[in-house]
Amino acid sequence: MPKILTVDFKSSSASEDFFKSLKETGFGVVKNHPVSNKLREEVFAEWAKFFYSDEKLDHMFKRDFDRVQDGYFPPEVAEKAKGAEVLDLKEFYQYYPIAPLPKSLSGKTKELRAQMLEMGKTLLNWVEAELPNEVSERLSMPLSKMVDDQEQTQLRILHYPPLTGDAPEGAVRAAAHEDINLMTLLVSATAAGLQALHTSGKWYDVPCDPGAIAVNTGDMLQEATGHYLTATKHRVINPEDEEAKKSRFSIPLFIHPKPDVKLSERHTQQSYLHERLEELGLLS
Repeated sequence: MPKILTVDFKSSSASEDFFKSLKETGFGVVKNHPVSNKLREEVFAEWAKFFYSDEKLDHMFKRDFDRVQDGYFPPEVAEKAKGAEVLDLKEFYQYYPIAPLPKSLSGKTKELRAQMLEMGKTLLNWVEAELPNEVSERLSMPLSKMVDDQEQTQLRILHYPPLTGDAPEGAVRAAAHEDINLMTLLVSATAAGLQALHTSGKWYDVPCDPGAIAVNTGDMLQEATGHYLTATKHRVINPEDEEAKKSRFSIPLFIHPKPDVKLSERHTQQSYLHERLEELGLLS
């Protein structure tokens, strides 16, 4: 079974190794990268206070495709994976730099997003450099040039509350799904639980040591490369015993193209996103 590789960002073979892992598994893990681990820990601490307070209720998101889907998504509306029957057991806040952060937060979240985005552009350049000519030629523009820095690329701060035993049958912290975007960067979470689906039908843990960043292909990169790179299903499973009594926090950056970027003959970013948000029930 192909293995998700842990790649040293500063290695001379980093680009080749990262692409190999992404091509074979849909995931890669990067260590020794330029995103500050100290900053990551500080951002987690700030958002933990936010989710444990009533301040979050003052920042509810609005169901409107004509504006960014920013703000707080409570557990009762947070998200349901495509094809799932019950909601995920989570709450989250979506942040874009065109919208203000809650007043209790410092600028560290914005700084973390900027560092992750810059790293993501480097990874997209690596991907494009390793693509076969017949695949890269079908791209409407270089991958890193597709990226929307402000209006679509979102930083999501996720809180998976402790499990209380009263969840609906079959509910999990995050049901099996693929990401909609080009590429996702996920700073190491505060607890384990992330798994990816192999083509054999078996689930396996995604390695992400403290300080590492897990990266996965999104549906839009799959669309843009004509399925040469594929988006792998992944999920966050429910912990057991004492771990079930603890919160889990994670912070993914969903890197999106600009709305008018042509992904394929049938889709721009905007048309693809609208289709998927309707499927997820996030539009009115």
